Amino acid sequence: MIISRGISGILRRSNNSIRGRWGFSFPVFHTSVSSAGSVSSTVFHDWKVFNSRQSYFWGCRHLYRYGHEIHHGATSTSTVENQLDPFSLVADELSILADRLRDMVVAEIPKLASAAEYFFKFGVEGKRFRPTVGPLAECWVFLRLVLLLMATALHVPVSVPAPVPPLNAVMDTFGMDLRARQQCIAEITEMIHVASLLHDDVLDDADTRRGIGSLNFVMGNKLAVLAGDFLLSRACVALASLKNTEVVSLLAKVVEHLVTGETMQMTSTSEERCCMEYYMQKTYFKTASLISNSCKAIALLAGQTTEVATLAYDYGKNLGLAYQLIDDVLDFTGTAATLGKGSLSDIRHGIITAPILFAMEEIPQLRDVVDRGLSDPEDVDLALEYLGRSRGIQRAKDLAAKHATLASEAIGSLPHTDDEDVQRSRRALVDLTRRVLTRIK
Repeated sequence: MIISRGISGILRRSNNSIRGRWGFSFPVFHTSVSSAGSVSSTVFHDWKVFNSRQSYFWGCRHLYRYGHEIHHGATSTSTVENQLDPFSLVADELSILADRLRDMVVAEIPKLASAAEYFFKFGVEGKRFRPTVGPLAECWVFLRLVLLLMATALHVPVSVPAPVPPLNAVMDTFGMDLRARQQCIAEITEMIHVASLLHDDVLDDADTRRGIGSLNFVMGNKLAVLAGDFLLSRACVALASLKNTEVVSLLAKVVEHLVTGETMQMTSTSEERCCMEYYMQKTYFKTASLISNSCKAIALLAGQTTEVATLAYDYGKNLGLAYQLIDDVLDFTGTAATLGKGSLSDIRHGIITAPILFAMEEIPQLRDVVDRGLSDPEDVDLALEYLGRSRGIQRAKDLAAKHATLASEAIGSLPHTDDEDVQRSRRALVDLTRRVLTRIK
């Protein structure tokens, strides 16, 4: 029970703050490729903000540039490039992993087994959870998608010999090929993340998770906590089976970061709550560390160089930061129908995110309102009024776009290859950075 109570506290990923939870839907893009090879793309958003309508124009030329450069060998003149569907590149593999995850969480006690597989089953039943084409895509599919695409994107010759593993490691992993080991990383990452969500919902007394009844609401708090602990234990067993100490250390660091990020949020001073640097560090710990270190683990298992492993890490880190910044924006611009929960949940719980932090730089009076704690509904309304007068929303979106560009640049810096499968996967990873920016839920 000490483990149960401890893990539920330290792995909390609050639905009131870092909600993300790696799922999105998006509007359609039309991409034109000119005869000169330049690529242009625009999308028009009509966001709802504070009972008013504000229109924003997004230009994503810089993101497409990297995708086009990666695919420089393709022939396309005065034509419209087919819409890339990253999901289609690994759809069959995603389905296999979903089935395997359900097998991994089987327990001797039926109730525990049912609780442990509760969210995973939604990734298996039906194709409605396609992360890039359907109305809803949850974390348990999106994380898998990114990591499988990264595994293919790094399928290039290694310029230096990989370290020779100990003999016992060779014996233990005999018959387990590289792709299977990388799939195992995707499974471990998913179990750690879903476990944190189960504990999160208990602590927040949530009754839904993205429109689905939360496990604690359906089966009770105690079983939800135990199910999260059970998933963490299964993740540890799978991690140990890889017999790679560097990868074990990376994913152990992820759990430490989840603890650190939650502690930062729970114990922050007034000064820290209003500091952008503090907010970004907390966001990395609570959201971006999981995907960045998992991407790096994929590279390490492939025996890639430190430089390539760092590029994989940089992609995951910046993708995660961009995702969370847009999540913060959607808390103000989204609706309960699209978010699967109430909008404005962060500010109503006194959580200060990027849009408010940027708004405070423009309107100093907002700091006084924030320092009062936002426990008074009138203070919340006043804060929203100040935010509406500022460029806080747009500046948060601009910062997200900056991190999306950095993620794209990381993919563009990977070693050159003529392998078409590798090129497609790299283009898909770049495409995901754009989709993160344009998601509407």
